Amino acid sequence: MKAEIKIEILILVALIMLSLACAPRIKGMSGNVRGHVIDFNTGEPVSGAMITEGAIVVLTDADGMFTVQGSADTIGVRAYGYARVMTPVPTAHNSSPWEIRLKPHKAKALYLTNYGIGDRSIRRNALKLIRETEINSLVIDVKGDRGMITYPSDVPLASEIGAQKLIIVKDAKDLLNTLRENGIYTIARIVVFKDEVLGTARPDLALKTADGQLWRDKEGLVWVDASNKEVWAYNIDLAEEAARNGFDEIQFDYVRFPDQKGPVFSMKNTEENRVNAIAGFLREARARLIRYNVFLSADIFGYVAWNLNDTMIGQRLDSVALYVDYISLMLYPSGFQFGIPGYTNPVEHPFEIIFRTLKRAQERTDIPAVRFRPWLQGFRDYAFDRRNFFGPEIRIQIDAAETFGSGGWMLWNPRNAYLSNGLNKTSPNEPVMSKR
Repeated sequence: MKAEIKIEILILVALIMLSLACAPRIKGMSGNVRGHVIDFNTGEPVSGAMITEGAIVVLTDADGMFTVQGSADTIGVRAYGYARVMTPVPTAHNSSPWEIRLKPHKAKALYLTNYGIGDRSIRRNALKLIRETEINSLVIDVKGDRGMITYPSDVPLASEIGAQKLIIVKDAKDLLNTLRENGIYTIARIVVFKDEVLGTARPDLALKTADGQLWRDKEGLVWVDASNKEVWAYNIDLAEEAARNGFDEIQFDYVRFPDQKGPVFSMKNTEENRVNAIAGFLREARARLIRYNVFLSADIFGYVAWNLNDTMIGQRLDSVALYVDYISLMLYPSGFQFGIPGYTNPVEHPFEIIFRTLKRAQERTDIPAVRFRPWLQGFRDYAFDRRNFFGPEIRIQIDAAETFGSGGWMLWNPRNAYLSNGLNKTSPNEPVMSKR
């Protein structure tokens, strides 16, 4: 009799466990979920895709497969050369893997200052180019070259130091939502260590001269200490806010030490210390931004690809590549004032300057070409013969980046003056912008 009871209990336990395994999984309930990430167009597996569940990241294997705990309601998925997605976790177990399709995306972007995105005429022109040409992305100043933040920020230090004196964009989240609804990939540019506002308001965070005064660069602007953790925290707070507002990517510019002699740092000025400071900031930023499933990029001097040292500014490709998704080398031919091997007049050879520098950078880092997305010159030459960079010069640069296989490209014009010349035309796809 007792043996029969034991058998019945065992059968009951087995049935309960079977029913739990087959029942829909309650959101938030722990349980492994298997997934398969594939290319939206080809159906081929996407290996190395980043699956983000809270602060945890797993990578897909060579077959595009992954397993997550499944305790969150949604997970983030992104991969180099693809648009990111946030997707709900299935609420029921299934014998076949959960399929996630990523759309290929290479950012072809225009840069807009914080004034440019707020100016209706400049913004309208940029959107017209997105409608009519291959442009599909915008790089937008979140913190500009002087440290101003021209949208209402919830970061307390921004108001305390006077970075909120001029509000141009009244509702950043609404603007980003509208851009996203129209299929526009958005990149938040944050100028990090050149910061007139922060350095002036907080001299304790600023670089000094030998006699203890505020050090200023050739533009007369103050820089802050790249090794200071409070400076790191302020910029990463702004990056987190940009991610919450809906930016697809965070791009750090002036993530370096000044390229001039004279400033006194809080640490000994050695290559090791400089490199560790820049890498440390990027490492901390990546750790805090993981949960937002945003891409991370950094603007890097073009000569960094050629120099074996840190170019005296703390930028070394191998250390930067560890913590960012995209390396944005600034490949303006006018910026190569000393030329490169075999080419002493860069503005006469823009294709070679861009293509060879990208190849050199890839050889130095041994990372995929798609992880390089260069800045291209959309402004008049200032270093050689003062030639204009119009349609043909822009097309040559684009062709060089695309021949290399880069993950897109970005056009820089500090006046935000862009024309369609040199850009491939596309079928109309008019975005509808809300009035503001």
